[in-house]
Amino acid sequence: MTFRDLFESGEHSRNLGHFASIANIAAIDGELNHEEEKLLRRFAKKLDIDESEYQEVLKNPGKYPINPPNDADRRLERMHDLFEMIFADHEIDDHERFLIERYAIGLGYTAELAKKLIERSIEIYSGGLDLEDYRYLLNRK
Repeated sequence: MTFRDLFESGEHSRNLGHFASIANIAAIDGELNHEEEKLLRRFAKKLDIDESEYQEVLKNPGKYPINPPNDADRRLERMHDLFEMIFADHEIDDHERFLIERYAIGLGYTAELAKKLIERSIEIYSGGLDLEDYRYLLNRK
């Protein structure tokens, strides 16, 4: 096995764990709705998850460990992915919030930073932006 194969295998393992976390959050409220299924398929493609892995993860998403990326941008991207799934039904419940807090800590955020990140993300995803933040996001390239 080459070094590249080892790297790709590790990256795929991280992607599989991340996909399982997304699937776990999607399955919290029972049956997947159409929007959740659509997002899961999109994330599976983005994370290079094949159909057999997809089906296996949906059977038992809790068996895959969180395998955090090394850099802050990738960790933030993973949090963003989870918030997209959570807000597929336009709301966040207490269990989803608990899971995403645990996931954020698993990614390497401190409990305090995770809480702040999640609070701010909920404000953003639920439309609770003030004018200054709205203007900033509109003008960002």
